[in-house]
Amino acid sequence: MTDQLRGGTDSAWQTVHALAARFEAAAAERGVVAPQSHVLQVLKIGEEFGEAAQAVIGATGSNPRKGRSHSWEDVHDEVCDVIITGMVALARMRPDAAAYFASQLALKAGRFLPGPAPATGDDT
Repeated sequence: MTDQLRGGTDSAWQTVHALAARFEAAAAERGVVAPQSHVLQVLKIGEEFGEAAQAVIGATGSNPRKGRSHSWEDVHDEVCDVIITGMVALARMRPDAAAYFASQLALKAGRFLPGPAPATGDDT
């Protein structure tokens, strides 16, 4: 699986779609229909964000009762979980997730980056 992920954006999206298919199958086995499974997947993003926030609090020692309970590496791991969960959510809702994401990235980056929008191909 690791070699597949090193192949670039297309391979990452292949993995995301494989995860999405697996989660859709698991949901179907439990009798959870697509609209409901999509809602639950979006809620999962919130759960993962909460874990990322908790890691930041732990990395900065912001909770005096717990002190420094996390490292910045933990924060990085949790942020990756948020991103992966978001990508899987998009793939579960849209078969064209990679293209849709690329178009949204270009659109939103265009609001902040000067000049023409960055290319959306595999050269990133």
